[in-house]
Amino acid sequence: QVQPVESGGGAVQAGGSLRLSCAASGGIFSNYAKGWFRQAPGKEREFVAGINWSDSNTAYADSVKGRFTISRDNAKNTVYLQMNSLKPEDTAVYYCAAKYYGDIYYSPSGYAYWGQGTQVTVSS
Repeated sequence: QVQPVESGGGAVQAGGSLRLSCAASGGIFSNYAKGWFRQAPGKEREFVAGINWSDSNTAYADSVKGRFTISRDNAKNTVYLQMNSLKPEDTAVYYCAAKYYGDIYYSPSGYAYWGQGTQVTVSS
């Protein structure tokens, strides 16, 4: 069983960049599908980006396509979310999620393991 731990959040001005990291302990992360979700105050948790367990496919929410990139470093047991051209509407708590030998899931219910989240705040 893997435990994801996010890092890299912070405050940035609109147009800036951040890279979130999600390191996993307790398992081989390369055997897991990984997803990034976000939740803004008063809103439901929403899909941002995902990569399947074999790393052969990625997917992005329409709102972040062309700005965000999901990638992984299996040697470091880590998945990343590079966020460029940030907008105030990207402000949220960002969560990393994982599912053993999974595909890409657009619903939070598709993932079994979750991190605690990291805050991203984008000011205008």
